[in-house]
Amino acid sequence: MALPPYASTGQRLWYWGFRAICVAIFLFLILPILVIVPLSFNAENFFTFTPAMLSLDPDGYSTRHYQDFFTNRDWQTALWNSLTIAPAATLIAVALGTLAAVGLSQSHVPARGAIMAILISPMIVPTIISAAGMYFFYSRLGLQGTYWGVVLAHAVLGIPFVIITVTATLVGFDRSLTRAAASLGANPVRTFFKVQMPLILPGVISGALFAFITSFDEVVVVLFVGSASQKTLPWQMFIGLREQISPTILAVATVLITISVLLLATLEILRRRQEKLRGMSPG
Repeated sequence: MALPPYASTGQRLWYWGFRAICVAIFLFLILPILVIVPLSFNAENFFTFTPAMLSLDPDGYSTRHYQDFFTNRDWQTALWNSLTIAPAATLIAVALGTLAAVGLSQSHVPARGAIMAILISPMIVPTIISAAGMYFFYSRLGLQGTYWGVVLAHAVLGIPFVIITVTATLVGFDRSLTRAAASLGANPVRTFFKVQMPLILPGVISGALFAFITSFDEVVVVLFVGSASQKTLPWQMFIGLREQISPTILAVATVLITISVLLLATLEILRRRQEKLRGMSPG
């Protein structure tokens, strides 16, 4: 909102001061991340800006660390594991989270608040506690150190995000549409997929993206419930930081930042579409 021409001196000071504070907070949060990008093009094996880089000498920059990422067997195995585990965990999280959100949106469900608190608890409880609990639980079931054990663990972490986003979408849902479909002879399953799902789809996709990012970036749980054969990309980065300091980690981090930015842009597009759908709904 623009500052009106009749604003007082105090209002002008607050107007510009508030924006200066927001810019300072933005830079404080973003600059440490942006520093990683130029460092990933370092021609040397150092986590620092070399004199050649600071002087913008082309010889100080190289894509050797990106080449190492895309050619090194360990990194490619970790990337493949992440690209297989994260989609599977996302599908499970979306299916269960959407059904839970739709069920809890019904006013006749008893103890909705308590059930919701339990379902979103993995989002609140410290990850290390959840990982330790999953380790002992999966050990008894024989899932510890298995592919599906990691998938289910990541799905548990992603379900709360799906529930929250889909529940937020259902707040503006017009219940008369489902009643009209039922009055015309549609069964509940057909009503859900033909009437309800198209309208809440932006929330479902948003939850799926959050669940995917959660699984793709997660490292603590997979350290507890996974094995060397399920070594994901964050796990490989953790090993690289602990055993050998290589700028390849910075190249991988830059790739992950790019993916995250693209996903966040997709979320913003879906949010705007959801607002348009809400404006079109009657009442």
